[in-house]
Amino acid sequence: MIPTHILVGHDGSRDAETAFGDALDLAALARARLSVVAVASPPEPPAEVETQAAIDLATSHYERLFETLRRRAQEHHVPLQTYVLIGHPVDQILKAAAAHAADLIVVGHRGRSAIREWVSGSTSRRIVTHATCPVLVVRAR
Repeated sequence: MIPTHILVGHDGSRDAETAFGDALDLAALARARLSVVAVASPPEPPAEVETQAAIDLATSHYERLFETLRRRAQEHHVPLQTYVLIGHPVDQILKAAAAHAADLIVVGHRGRSAIREWVSGSTSRRIVTHATCPVLVVRAR
């Protein structure tokens, strides 16, 4: 399988940075398009003022991060689209992959204790379980 459109879920973590780097290398080799999705989760329970402030703060944070990612993609001659979405990370990454016809999702793996992961599950594991295309889970090195 040679991907034509790779979607990366990015939360700003070290694992996400490694995942982006691997996806960028793969996109350059495959001459694939690359999309990066960051997801802002509104506070629970939502209050209108707090929710909008949290969304605005997350959006500006991710837009600053995307500037760096865009420069890296340009250096590799890889077309890059970026999106800041609102909601639950798993749902939004899967919806974005479907909406943009991604044929590979790349996400970072964030280590958790065995008990915490058993109770809540990891984002990467849920994406692997529910994705309709292949998923590459990358650990930070």
